[in-house]
Amino acid sequence: MESVIAVTGATGKLGGRVARRLAVRGVRTRLVGRDVGRLPQVDGGEHEQVAAYGDEDAMRRACDGVGTLFLVSGHEDPGRVREHQIAIDSAVAAGVERVVYVSFLGASPDATFTFARDHWYTEEYIRASSLRYTFLRDSFYLGALAVMAGDDGVLRGPAGQGRVSAVAHDDVADAAVGVLLDEGHDCATYDVTGPAAITLTEAAEELSRFAGRAVTYVAESEAEAYESRASLGAPEWEVAGWVTSYRAIAAGELATVSDAVARLAGRPAQSFAEYLREHPKAYAHLAR
Repeated sequence: MESVIAVTGATGKLGGRVARRLAVRGVRTRLVGRDVGRLPQVDGGEHEQVAAYGDEDAMRRACDGVGTLFLVSGHEDPGRVREHQIAIDSAVAAGVERVVYVSFLGASPDATFTFARDHWYTEEYIRASSLRYTFLRDSFYLGALAVMAGDDGVLRGPAGQGRVSAVAHDDVADAAVGVLLDEGHDCATYDVTGPAAITLTEAAEELSRFAGRAVTYVAESEAEAYESRASLGAPEWEVAGWVTSYRAIAAGELATVSDAVARLAGRPAQSFAEYLREHPKAYAHLAR
């Protein structure tokens, strides 16, 4: 019988794209998400509701009869690594043979970006399991660069003049499908990036051009960044994640550029300008 690919996070921007692309290719899929009603309706797709990756019984049911698990990382949370570990254990117990995990560029135990550390620990747990694996270490998403700018037309953060090789969701999805449909990527790690690394000053200039108004980048100090976000009411760990994402850019940890999209998807990755041209809603909050 044809192997089933389970796609987690299928209600999200990445998982949903992957699910639709697999369906077009006639692949049998099992779409996993928190809300069955929001899962995309695709040909050959079974639906499975899982409240959270930490729900061991539900994850095991979702993985029963599955050959490959496409594991989109869970929402940022202090317990995220443990939830990933439970999901992986559930996959192993259900007989899954391979996992394709969506990690993050520069994942390491001492990464400046605090959330990137979660990805490293998850990778290590997968390496120690019986699963064959492929890690897709995605850079920041191009869409995130657009929404970093506030309605006032100012993009603030302690990124200095560091560079970031942001990548489009569509490019990551196409690269993921390339891996999922090819068994020849065992024990492989790919940095999935855009075609160039840009500064936030350059990002603001592109946003200005498309939005038809001045968008500027203000390089905050770390202390200023924490102070400017203190009124948002977010927990300390979340604010630290926001601030250290900029600091990782300043440190050069997100400047890596690779040809993984071209190799895995068979076409070049999109630039920020190309992304904005195709996604005007991304900067609609800035347009006059």
